[in-house]
Amino acid sequence: MQKASPRLLGFIITLCGAILFSTKAIIVKLAFAQTAIDAVSLLTLRMVFSLPFYLLTAFLVSNRQGNIRMSRIQLLYTIGLGLLGYYLSSLFDFLGLQYISAGLERLILFLYPTFAVLITTFVFKQHLGRNQKWALLLTYLGIAIAYYGELQFDRSAGFLLGSFLVFLCALTYSGYIAFSGRLIPQIGAIKFTAYAMLAATVGVFSHFLISSGNTTRLTDPENWWYGLLLAVIATVIPSFLLSWGLKNIGANNVAIISSIGPVSTILQAHFILGEPIFPAQVAGTVLVIAGVLLLGRNRKE
Repeated sequence: MQKASPRLLGFIITLCGAILFSTKAIIVKLAFAQTAIDAVSLLTLRMVFSLPFYLLTAFLVSNRQGNIRMSRIQLLYTIGLGLLGYYLSSLFDFLGLQYISAGLERLILFLYPTFAVLITTFVFKQHLGRNQKWALLLTYLGIAIAYYGELQFDRSAGFLLGSFLVFLCALTYSGYIAFSGRLIPQIGAIKFTAYAMLAATVGVFSHFLISSGNTTRLTDPENWWYGLLLAVIATVIPSFLLSWGLKNIGANNVAIISSIGPVSTILQAHFILGEPIFPAQVAGTVLVIAGVLLLGRNRKE
């Protein structure tokens, strides 16, 4: 009973983080529709506005009393996971959103819990039970149904490319989740998130300078609002909320609560972007969420 309130708080915080994360695709699609900005420039703006928050956080947590310095190996792992989960993953996601709907993007991206389970099964040699296999089957069947339904509405030339890019996003993000869940308890959620995001920021800036270096779109005030919204509402706040959730209620509970993400995105996409809601999408979403819920229910912490 004494643990009920902190646990309830953990669930509420994680739920808020999941909903805020689900706004990312909506903001990105609005930016593409209302401005001439490209994916890499928009991602760079996102990191420009995120950078001060993570610099301040890294400074505060590294100088507080009782801080334990990261070992060289821990630092390297944190940098690598930051580049994997918030540079490569975000890059694939932003590029993919140029071609597919926000609703489909969220459904494909929501494959990451199943990929994380497969990583822990084959890399960390954790047993894959019968219920977990059913969960994987439900999730992939749901994606197939929703994807088939989406094909009936969208036959654009970049549809398959966009789907593949978001699939890569889900794959790289699952690696971030699977490995960070083992590192966060050692160095702390806030510290890990701050340093991982700083590493990702360096990756994004480097990519921008190498691929373009044209700062015209970065200095256009019309684009700043989208970068600021992506940074604060869809990146900084939810990243800390979900990292806090990973530490306090566990990765499985975070995965279960995050199942609200596809529903939240589909509803926002319908009412804000005017994207249609069709039966195959609803059926696929239900199966995907059921699979993730079953997956979380039958996994050990």
